[in-house]
Amino acid sequence: MSSTTSTLTSLMGLQLFTRLFTFILNQALSRLASPIAYGIAAIQFDLMLSTILFLSREGVRGTLLRVKPRSETEDTGKATLDRKKEDSTMNVSFVPIIIGVPLALVTSLLYMATAGMETRKQPHFQLAVGIYVAAAVMELLAEPMHNMAMTSLKIHLRVRAEGVAITAKTLATFLVLVYDASRGDEGGDLALLAFAFGQLLYGSSVFLIYLREIGKGGLITRMKKNSSGIYFNHDVLALSMTMTSQSLVKHLLTEGDKFILSWFSPLQDQGGYALAVNYGSLIARIVFQPIEETLRLYFSRTLADITVAPSPPSSTQASETSIPALKKAADALITLLQMQIIGSLFVLIFGTNYITLLLNVLLPPQYLNTSAPRVLEAWIWYIPVLAVNGGLEAFIASVALTKDVNKQSRWMVLFTILYVTSAIVLYRLDLGDAALVYANIINLSARIIYACHFSHTFFATHNASSTLKWREVLPPWSLVFGLTISALLIHLSETMHGATKAVQKEGRIGILSRPVLIHVAVGGILALSCGTLWAWSVRRFLTIPTRFKPKTA
Repeated sequence: MSSTTSTLTSLMGLQLFTRLFTFILNQALSRLASPIAYGIAAIQFDLMLSTILFLSREGVRGTLLRVKPRSETEDTGKATLDRKKEDSTMNVSFVPIIIGVPLALVTSLLYMATAGMETRKQPHFQLAVGIYVAAAVMELLAEPMHNMAMTSLKIHLRVRAEGVAITAKTLATFLVLVYDASRGDEGGDLALLAFAFGQLLYGSSVFLIYLREIGKGGLITRMKKNSSGIYFNHDVLALSMTMTSQSLVKHLLTEGDKFILSWFSPLQDQGGYALAVNYGSLIARIVFQPIEETLRLYFSRTLADITVAPSPPSSTQASETSIPALKKAADALITLLQMQIIGSLFVLIFGTNYITLLLNVLLPPQYLNTSAPRVLEAWIWYIPVLAVNGGLEAFIASVALTKDVNKQSRWMVLFTILYVTSAIVLYRLDLGDAALVYANIINLSARIIYACHFSHTFFATHNASSTLKWREVLPPWSLVFGLTISALLIHLSETMHGATKAVQKEGRIGILSRPVLIHVAVGGILALSCGTLWAWSVRRFLTIPTRFKPKTA
């Protein structure tokens, strides 16, 4: 568990650094790049890149996380056989390169053929697309080394590689845009190239850092056959391909808003939506994504001996041996969901009351009249379902067998139909681009119901349904009461002081006015009080008896 905690800390630190750094840079980029260029890069180019990478590597990454490092082999008499089996298993990490390179070419050509006329007329459009393809290939070349690092629990390598890469990317993009702006009337035509070169530098940095650290055992090596004379472990490859095929449907759901925007929204609106999503996803990326990735690793390791079995335990003895691992996994899942629900309540109570005030300070003036404010207001309601769904689907990805993945894929098709239908209906209700966020809320709510059912069935199948205590995910009643009172007091403070109107009238300078400072102080004190109340209500879980001592021989 200590390694899992270290992994979580490293990933959260990485996300905190990269997202805050990106947030600061986006403030500058949104002012240097036109909304049209920003929309093409952040929506269309990013969609093309994520399609290539997600479909190429997501299934393989999820499958290989279940592979135990060689050091965990207990029977030394089987070391040679296990080593050959592991070689054929890790050879699967080369599959993303085999799939990804032709996929990158096909995807880029398809995108350039179907892009709108206004998009294709942008300066250096084709060159920028080509650079993005090269960036995707560079990231794919690092996949064997990335998977080797993750399966060996060398999380620090990923943290270092991605930390350096995001820094290089953001600085390169910023510097090219600054240079473009300094050219005066002759400038303004390098925006797409700025984003493209930044992405290429990101992929190259990841590749070079991995190559320096573990290149001799990762990319620069020959793939070894196993004892049966084959290069790829059949079972691992089959599960990888099944999860990869499922990734297509999941990708459509995850990036559905970008697909719809790319086809139907003007480029100007795409820029506003992209900026709003970048701001709205800060909490999700900094907090929720590292938790999800860490739990995928934790569940995969904890339940590895159970999920590799072709069938559930057939005897009482087999069931009893798996109960400790199942209980650890159930406790982790329930604790995760409770923390996410409590965090979501804080976001809903304080976010909905302060978002309007924050937007008037945060957004560039040219974006206040776009859909960005409405999209960010919708994101406040999207964050809770995004958090809960991420944790539950991390569990599914860690324990699902091939038949489970196939079943989930069929349900994903229905969820896709639900999402598209909801988006169309909500658009007709004049919700604008915020309709995409609300449609995602409906979609993720349905996926949460499915994930809860899967989790309950999994533990029941392994005779451990009693370990999954769903009631414990509910927050303490005292905290709910405290948050409710806080919401009423914040609303009263806004009515009395008119902080939002003050900022709207005076602009950013209004943030230093007395009504605004009082209103913000009220929210800060109430948030701190509710946090203290929650810590007190769960104090028995947060303290460790001082008299506890590890037993010594």
